Amino acid sequence: MDSSSSFVLVVLTLQALVIGCSSLDELPIQLSNRRLLHDRNHAALLYRDHFPTVGNITFPPSHQLQNDPNKTPDSSSQLAEASAKKGSSKGFKKWLYMVVIPVAGLMLLAGIAWMFLPCRKKSVATIGPWRTGLSGQLQKAFVSGVPQLQRTELERACEDFSNIVASHPYYTVYKGTLSSGVEIAVVSTTIKSSKDWSKHSEDCFRKKIDSLSQINHKNFINLLGFCEEEEPFTRVMVFEYAPNGTLYENLHVEGFDHIDWRSRMRIIMGIAYCIQHMHELNPANVHPDLNSSAIFLSEDCAAKIADLSVWQDVVSKGKTPTTNDDHHEPISARLAGNVYSFGILLLEIISGKPPYSENEGSLANLALGCAIKGRSIASLLDPVLESHKENELHVICQIIMECIQSDPMKRPGMREITTRLRETIAISPDAATPRLSPLWWAEVEVLSPVEPSLSI
Repeated sequence: MDSSSSFVLVVLTLQALVIGCSSLDELPIQLSNRRLLHDRNHAALLYRDHFPTVGNITFPPSHQLQNDPNKTPDSSSQLAEASAKKGSSKGFKKWLYMVVIPVAGLMLLAGIAWMFLPCRKKSVATIGPWRTGLSGQLQKAFVSGVPQLQRTELERACEDFSNIVASHPYYTVYKGTLSSGVEIAVVSTTIKSSKDWSKHSEDCFRKKIDSLSQINHKNFINLLGFCEEEEPFTRVMVFEYAPNGTLYENLHVEGFDHIDWRSRMRIIMGIAYCIQHMHELNPANVHPDLNSSAIFLSEDCAAKIADLSVWQDVVSKGKTPTTNDDHHEPISARLAGNVYSFGILLLEIISGKPPYSENEGSLANLALGCAIKGRSIASLLDPVLESHKENELHVICQIIMECIQSDPMKRPGMREITTRLRETIAISPDAATPRLSPLWWAEVEVLSPVEPSLSI
């Protein structure tokens, strides 16, 4: 029932109450008149029975007496009737004013409130550039908990896909802004036609969405949504946005702020906590390409691990469908591979050297060379560091050598590594996470359904 119908119903109800009250006001008077007339007739009948005739006077039958229009009541009857009218009318009017009118007033107020409530509900709903494109509902396709978004809405958020922040052979990264001001990263495949997007490409895309949706860690670039449309062809994933670039850029590219020792220790612990979390999921989630370019930094220089490997898979294998599983390698070997990559990351962070250079070769070879010469890899410490803690450096160097040894079976697990690091560095999981993470607000806005009246 809409507001106008509710208001009409209230008005008709009040009208019925007024009419009913008017009818009830006359009812006591009618009953009083009947009672007085009945008493007079009864007295006349008794008198006629005892004194049937008086001279030539004969009393008429009782029914004639009742219906005689010329018969008028005496003065006492008139006084009794007036008194009855006045008393009954005064009592009923008192009941009317004390009960009926207040109840009618409450019903009127309730009707007005019911009429304006839908209007107020609509007025508080905001129409933002992120919300309107959802058309009143979040379609959830094959992935539980990950909303499927519309291309038109992503176009608005990314300024018609003109705000490009990174371009790669396999994908393009756009920066978008929600109506609340929260920034997001929109990653799109470079494939422009469905003809170049095979069934294998679609399988990779869907499996990666399913895999990313399971991680949900504060030191991970979490997946917020996805978009797939055929015209124009669109395959997009929406992530949190990390504004301070990658770890690689902050360590090796000129123009980025210097990272001190304490900040590097916080980055190390954030990576360790996140990789341990991924390895302990069921099934375990192994990062396919763990390196400094896959680690982004938040506004307060906390580590945020990203996984964008799917875009290379869909391009390189998209034209050659295959039935082989991408994860044909045993899980233990892949976990050990992540441990090796983590050891290289530790060495890169404390040395400030890139993973590979033409002059010095790979970091792994530099570390092995130190071991062969009997020198500690602490000699590779970044010279721009103004200070550091020797006990922390010593433990990190030990862990590096254990992580990069050639036998995967002898490498420690991430739980052991994280425990040893935390005992020395003393940075808790909460201290290693971004202090001002916009993830929660982004999820609230993306997952909040839009009212049908506001859809386009």
